[in-house]
Amino acid sequence: MTEPQKLSSSRSAGLSGDIIPPGDKSISHRSIMLGGLAEGTTTIRGLLEGEDVLHTVTALRSMGADIRKDERGVWHVTGVGPKGLDAPREVLDVGNSGTSARLLIGLCAGNPFTAHFTGDSSLRKRPMARIIEPLAKMGARFESPDGKLPLSITGALNPTPIVYTLPVPSAQVKSAILLAGLGAEGVTTVVEKIPTRDHSENMLRSFGATISIDRREDSEIISITGKPSLKAQNIAVPSDPSSAAFPLVAALLCPDSKITLRNIGINPRRAGLFGVLRLMGAKIVETNPRIEGGEPVADLMASTSELSGIDVPPERAPSMIDEYPILAVAAAFANGTTRMRGLGELRVKESDRLTLMAQGLSRCGIKVEIEGDDLLVHGTSRPPAGGATIETSMDHRIAMSFLVLGLQSQQMVTIDDGSFIATSFPGFAAMMNGLGAHMA
Repeated sequence: MTEPQKLSSSRSAGLSGDIIPPGDKSISHRSIMLGGLAEGTTTIRGLLEGEDVLHTVTALRSMGADIRKDERGVWHVTGVGPKGLDAPREVLDVGNSGTSARLLIGLCAGNPFTAHFTGDSSLRKRPMARIIEPLAKMGARFESPDGKLPLSITGALNPTPIVYTLPVPSAQVKSAILLAGLGAEGVTTVVEKIPTRDHSENMLRSFGATISIDRREDSEIISITGKPSLKAQNIAVPSDPSSAAFPLVAALLCPDSKITLRNIGINPRRAGLFGVLRLMGAKIVETNPRIEGGEPVADLMASTSELSGIDVPPERAPSMIDEYPILAVAAAFANGTTRMRGLGELRVKESDRLTLMAQGLSRCGIKVEIEGDDLLVHGTSRPPAGGATIETSMDHRIAMSFLVLGLQSQQMVTIDDGSFIATSFPGFAAMMNGLGAHMA
């Protein structure tokens, strides 16, 4: 077991510079998976080489895909094509990656072999029943005493197409069902009451799957026709908006700051944070908008801003579910109260993010309340006290959020373990220090 890596951040002057944050984690996972299924060799530029995605790489290799990285940093994925996936040669340990776990289980559900999944202590606490239920309806069989990892899945020889209404908004559950539907004869349908990120639909379509989307007043109906012939693609992965959020918010908070973030994915179902920050008064300018690999992309310029507290409705949550920790930090520096509504899903992320953020902010001298599934942060537009050591519970986004908070706190802020930041943002502290931050 590796030793915890404490990291601290302290008061920093203006941030400046031009950076390209790491590749989008969601798109990176899916490009490896679909490239591993397709016929031919898929090339991927800008792949996030964080630990989460590398667990997906290892899993697809174990199931027969040939995956390599060349000397220019381009990844080449030669898929299994019509012959299909092989039974994994070993237990699939996906570390801290909920995306790897749920989407790979979906892939396995449509293949007639048995696969065994496990993860680290954090991931083993996260609910898997939400995918077990629909995939079992499709014919997969599970062994999981408590609806969590570790679990075993035996995929169906002839998966049954289903129509499934998501009980909670979840792009991971939706994606798992659609991936299982690839192996079914007929049409598999997912009904969403609240739309979630649509990277799976975009990428499945680009690889040659037949995807239809019927938008109705109260729902969105996504259908996939099984047994498609998937063909290799050339993919350029945009920078992850969830990762870009940390240096961007840091620039809003630190005096005399102005930074440019290049190649940021601005898919409307992922970029909710940027809109909320603008409503709070953030100076975020979007330039050079374009489409790359079927995804909208732009460069963002962020500069020091005076923020005001606002009410964030629950409808915003699916488009920024991973960004609430860093939004809570921004709210701590705002003038007035920010109320973030409907955050129940944060209780079952890499950690109970709702509780951890409230506890950490309070320890740094910020008045905060939890009312049901709402988080209230009472900003005073003044630097908070800081001076705390924060328990991260192995959560990369909690860790980065409090390091950003420390950049303008009165006293240094320390996190108990920064090693898990590498799951999504390798080199985070170094990139921040290159902009002028003080992290060590």
